Amino acid sequence: MESGALGDAMPDGRLSAARPSAFAGSTFAAPDLSVPVQRIGWRRGYHAALVATDFAAIAVAVLTAQSLRFNDTPWHILSTLDVDGYPLIGIALGLVWMAMLAANRSREVRVLGAGASEYQRVAKATGVAFGAFAVIIVLLKPDIARGYLLIALPVGLLMLLVERFLWRSWLVARRREGLCLIGAVVVGNRQDVTRVTNDLIKHHHAGYRPIGVAYTDGTGGAEFAAADGRSVPLVDYGMLADTVRATHTRAVIVAGELPGGTEALQDLGWRLENSKTELILTSHLTDVAGPRIHMRPVDGLPMLHVDLPLYAGLNHTIKRGIDLVLAGLAVLLLSPVLAAVALAVVLEDRGPVLFRQERVGVAGGSFTMFKFRSMAVDAEARLAQLVEQNEGAGLLFKMKDDPRITRVGAFIRRYSLDELPQLFNVLNGSMSLIGPRPPLPREVAAYEGRVNRRLLIKPGITGLWQVSGRSNLSWEESVKLDLYYVENWSITTDFVILLKTVKAVVARDGAY
Repeated sequence: MESGALGDAMPDGRLSAARPSAFAGSTFAAPDLSVPVQRIGWRRGYHAALVATDFAAIAVAVLTAQSLRFNDTPWHILSTLDVDGYPLIGIALGLVWMAMLAANRSREVRVLGAGASEYQRVAKATGVAFGAFAVIIVLLKPDIARGYLLIALPVGLLMLLVERFLWRSWLVARRREGLCLIGAVVVGNRQDVTRVTNDLIKHHHAGYRPIGVAYTDGTGGAEFAAADGRSVPLVDYGMLADTVRATHTRAVIVAGELPGGTEALQDLGWRLENSKTELILTSHLTDVAGPRIHMRPVDGLPMLHVDLPLYAGLNHTIKRGIDLVLAGLAVLLLSPVLAAVALAVVLEDRGPVLFRQERVGVAGGSFTMFKFRSMAVDAEARLAQLVEQNEGAGLLFKMKDDPRITRVGAFIRRYSLDELPQLFNVLNGSMSLIGPRPPLPREVAAYEGRVNRRLLIKPGITGLWQVSGRSNLSWEESVKLDLYYVENWSITTDFVILLKTVKAVVARDGAY
């Protein structure tokens, strides 16, 4: 490990900056960019852990495929290593699979902890691995049962994605505590620096923590006050590269344009060469997901392409297919739970089992949404008496201690069981598993401007709004999340949201 590198912990838990002697014969003294962040060695440990658990997931997938295909137990397969040569085939498949995960840079630090890139790279590596294995089979023509591969592929991909999700949850939790972060100096004019610095602090899962700022417009003072109330040291812009080198800072984030334009940026990059420092440029594009942005250099001119959102086509057909399959399986598997909740609701007050309510769906069309009834039969009539006690955000009515909620209703709301009948809305096509929150007609009537874009795709049982706080969100935050999903949804994002929904339901986050 490099001595004095950002993230190297001192005995008191703080980070050390390199001494001025790092530049022989120079009188330059680096400012103190110390910050209590876990040492940079966490990256090597995390990478090793990913390699080990990736290997374990693939091994389990291969053993499962052999066990199911040949009706044998994994223990017998491991003890005898004799199932017509399939252990050797499994080893070969595993090696190709691990090689593809490495080749697709699925463990690169910049994709860990945030965004869908890590999952997309895992999925791509899996597809390429099986494609390469299929080519080998065609060329060598070994006697391999197709059922073996048809089992290994989905089982392995599912286990890899779940394993990566669990590791990501651990990493995000550490970053929330201020650990496993990469220190960064943010450079730009005051307005851009403030925006980027506060965004980094708010979105800690991105993995960068501002430890210094450098103004290019001559403003500032002795230090910069960050959004969390912490003072961030001010770095002299003219000495930026020297400071970064002297303190072994791991990242420089350029917010906006530098004085001197592209030449100044190029010069900064040259001065940071061989320093193990990332040079990161932030974009003024907001609420645009990474997969929609493509860089294409043309004769030295970097052209940034932004894919416009599509609301029909193959991906939406695939999304509908996934909705039908998963909702159908959920109804079958959860039928005992559905029956038990229905019985409990009836025995509570002999009222109807389902609560039916008109909601607005895709393109402004209305539909009837189903939920298990969690309130008294006369709940709608009593709403007018409670309007002044509204604790909801914007156009939403919410009360943590709503007197209309029954005892059974409080329980099923706590664990989101009241929303299970919406699976039938998914089956009839009026809703999707993932999407914006289904609004009431009175809410839609009050929509203004861009808020109407929430209606461009089907509403969902769950979505970004649910895994980000649900009832604890403000109206503006809820709208922003829904619009972001509408513009940037993908199959991979939907899968991530489903996993986060399970976590949010178990934690009862914002459920009342």
